[in-house]
Amino acid sequence: MARFEAYENNGGTCVAVAGADYCVVAADTRLSVGYSILSRDSSKIAHLADKCVLASSGFQGDVKALQRNLAAKELLYEHNHNKKMSCPAMAQLLSNTLYYKRFFPYYAFNVLGGLDSEGKGCVFTYDAVGSYERTGYSAQGTGAALMMPVLDNQLKSPSPLLLPARDAVTPLSQSDAVDLVKDVFASATERDIYTGDKLEIVVINSAGSHREFIELRKD
Repeated sequence: MARFEAYENNGGTCVAVAGADYCVVAADTRLSVGYSILSRDSSKIAHLADKCVLASSGFQGDVKALQRNLAAKELLYEHNHNKKMSCPAMAQLLSNTLYYKRFFPYYAFNVLGGLDSEGKGCVFTYDAVGSYERTGYSAQGTGAALMMPVLDNQLKSPSPLLLPARDAVTPLSQSDAVDLVKDVFASATERDIYTGDKLEIVVINSAGSHREFIELRKD
């Protein structure tokens, strides 16, 4: 007897790293179900505001619905207030949007990255129902368990329980952070069958944002 499944995990991995004056957001482009690859060129990254980028993995239908929802709310905010929404404001909006759907959640695991009002890099990491935290780096998706130990070892974010509070941004330069992201993805694709094909990297800084792609394993 056939069963209706409301959710399906289409795999993939997202990573974000915040620096003193930049933020790197990256995700692979593989879209798969079980052992089948449906697309090798499916972006998981959405530009939501001038200095704010969302990367999401999980169920593709919910990911696209969430991204469109946030884009529409950001456009209304821009028309009402005559300015772009800041990254911390978008982080709170995303939390509220996820929590509103907590009884039938978006099956999407999100990392939000960008620059705050002071020009510092910021990364916000979420669970499925909107609980979030500002950190120096984060990973979400099927390869996150493989990447986080490497990021912890290389970046050593201070505990949020330390007093006085310490800055969570990473000490690496922008080019070193991009190289680290490339390395953790190249490593994760060796073990995670749901991560691969291409890596999409978006770098946000005071000059704007730019995007680049590199090839990953295709098997």
